[in-house]
Amino acid sequence: MSDVMVELRGAAGLITLNRPRALNALSLDMIRSLTAALLAWRDDDEVKLVAIRGMGKEGPFGAFCAGGDIRFFHQAVLAGDPRLEDFFTEEYALNHLIHRFPKPYVVFLDGVVMGGGMGISGHGNPNSMRIVTERTRMAMPETLIGLFPDVGGGWFLGRCPGRVGEYLALTGHALGGDDACAALLADGVVNSAELESIWTELAAGGLAALPGVRERLGAPMGETPHLGPHREQIDRIFGLHSVAAILRALEAEPDGVWVSQTANALRKASPLMLNVTLEQVRRARGLTLADELRMERGIVRRCFQLRPGTASETMEGIRAMAIDKDHEPRWNPETAEEVVTEMVGAYFDSPWPAHAHPLRHLD
Repeated sequence: MSDVMVELRGAAGLITLNRPRALNALSLDMIRSLTAALLAWRDDDEVKLVAIRGMGKEGPFGAFCAGGDIRFFHQAVLAGDPRLEDFFTEEYALNHLIHRFPKPYVVFLDGVVMGGGMGISGHGNPNSMRIVTERTRMAMPETLIGLFPDVGGGWFLGRCPGRVGEYLALTGHALGGDDACAALLADGVVNSAELESIWTELAAGGLAALPGVRERLGAPMGETPHLGPHREQIDRIFGLHSVAAILRALEAEPDGVWVSQTANALRKASPLMLNVTLEQVRRARGLTLADELRMERGIVRRCFQLRPGTASETMEGIRAMAIDKDHEPRWNPETAEEVVTEMVGAYFDSPWPAHAHPLRHLD
């Protein structure tokens, strides 16, 4: 059975990510299937609405998408597989297609929503409806594998309230549904038990069903359990000018669970990529999504080519987390204090002139 199930039911285009054993991690073939379906439906006047969900291990829902297939990245680098370049170019083009999609795009963000799963979740498109549940675990944990929050991550994290974007980008902290709404990364919460009936309602009613679905979306189901109590600390500390300064500020805070968890998360991540990520999010605040994706495309190429083969932070992070699974990456440099401006700047030096950029056609 296909890893992407596509169905047209009446005026509704329905997509199910169907790779549950891999938590619906995106392959290049899946990216191409999603792109083909959305391009066809964008230009089909009979299709009025699109809905997308993930298949869980026990049936529909329960997991949305855990990101890109990082094992493929590792294998592609070792094999010199040119599809690695295609993967990122086509994934980012898909993210932009979704952002500019002219029809309602309803995303069921149940269960794990990470990395590439965030990239296909709507990017705050006015035509999107991003539904989360009590089971949602939403994160951009790329710094833990020596990467950065791509798929437009700088753009949507840069538009979170205050310095929440920097906090999420650097720590990779996973948000529940309530906190996802508070961070402006989702539009409403429902109980997971309602998802099947909402899906059926949209499939049967198309556009006519949207008002009723919107009425079923609740605001956060209670106090935002994580972001709310720590917003003052997040805004004060993660607004500082460098990762080293952020770590110093955390060490100066009164000891507590949040402080220790946050500091530990930063210490596990690549110091170099933490600095690249901080710069990415801050630059992205002044960019369109198209320009931000073009910037990211250059950064991700640098991730794999500035230090070729297994020498890159990304390859070392994937090795430690997904290949050898020793969870002991050997970062270079080892500390945030050792990262200098020139190291970070090299990631933002585009590998292509503007006229030859692989995403030059995005508007």
